[in-house]
Amino acid sequence: MVRCFLIHTVCPVSGLSAGESRVLYSRVFGPDEGVLTEQHRELGPEERRLLQKEKVAVVARQVRSAVSLSREASGRLPVETVPGEEALALQEATCGVVRLRAGEPFSEEMSALWMGVQNLGFTLVCEPHENLLLAEGTLRNLTRHCLEQALLKSSRIDAVLSRLLPHGQLLFLNHRFAQSLEKEVAAYMAK
Repeated sequence: MVRCFLIHTVCPVSGLSAGESRVLYSRVFGPDEGVLTEQHRELGPEERRLLQKEKVAVVARQVRSAVSLSREASGRLPVETVPGEEALALQEATCGVVRLRAGEPFSEEMSALWMGVQNLGFTLVCEPHENLLLAEGTLRNLTRHCLEQALLKSSRIDAVLSRLLPHGQLLFLNHRFAQSLEKEVAAYMAK
């Protein structure tokens, strides 16, 4: 199961220090009791929300660091594109996996699959037994839809997630089902 999906910055942004990352969107799937330790179970709703927000921020910082290291090692800088050239930006994207040890920030070990496109990072946090190839395909699909539709509106991202990643479950897609989902998403975006 996918625990969360987030979109965040991976390059320096004005107003942030060099090591910070701003979370632009996050969605946590499933009950949050699985990610809470025994000492955090008695927290109220507001404290849980703040704890969850901090855990997402920790993941964003770790992914930002991984994206920076990957880009420095490859010698490639992010390609600035104009609207309409999203396919080029997606081809030039860097991707990878970060292992999140138990307690850093979740109570269980997790895998963070990330894709760095221009100044944005798209991340899926998965349980360690998940099929990472399937997760990568899903992440590429989500990223493509977000970039093509300029989807940095939470309601539209939620709609795409509900179709491509229902309740945090990765879907095995055959060609026909994938085409059907593409048409459904395109029809929703045309509204």
